[in-house]
Amino acid sequence: MQKVIIFLSIFIFSITLSSFNSTKKEKINWLTLAEAEKAFKANPKPILIDVYTDWCGWCKVMDKDTYSKKNVIDYINKNYYAVKFDAEQATSITWGDKTYNFNTTYKANDLAVYLLSGQMGYPSTVLLSTPTAQPAPLAGYLKPAELEPALKYFGDGYYKNQNFTDFMKNFSGKW
Repeated sequence: MQKVIIFLSIFIFSITLSSFNSTKKEKINWLTLAEAEKAFKANPKPILIDVYTDWCGWCKVMDKDTYSKKNVIDYINKNYYAVKFDAEQATSITWGDKTYNFNTTYKANDLAVYLLSGQMGYPSTVLLSTPTAQPAPLAGYLKPAELEPALKYFGDGYYKNQNFTDFMKNFSGKW
């Protein structure tokens, strides 16, 4: 009987201790397209759109290895409105003043076709200075250090005063 009491005491103590160690993991504040548009109108800042598909393995890797890093999360949440967009979404989407439908030729939503300039590769990260700006798509899986220059170019407002090539001459990555 004494062994059972000792076992239960240790078990309860370990559960109690582990509950104090569990911290809430930070995540990117992903918005819908409509939420991002509304937020932009109230407080303008660049928009990041993660264009993915459900079947895309590299999309899942990017979520796990890039979008889960604290410095990436903190920077995106502070400087961007972030949107996850399923390229193969069949429902109609309104972005700006235009409605986009499913495109059977591309087997993707026309908004994805527009954002990626018809170069349908997943994952793709699209950066927009405004909802109506020319999309700047970055194709493929990107590690944090590969994503950092583009994020900071738009997020810190360098796009307003210099081209990306000039920005990169003085850029020093930290991720």
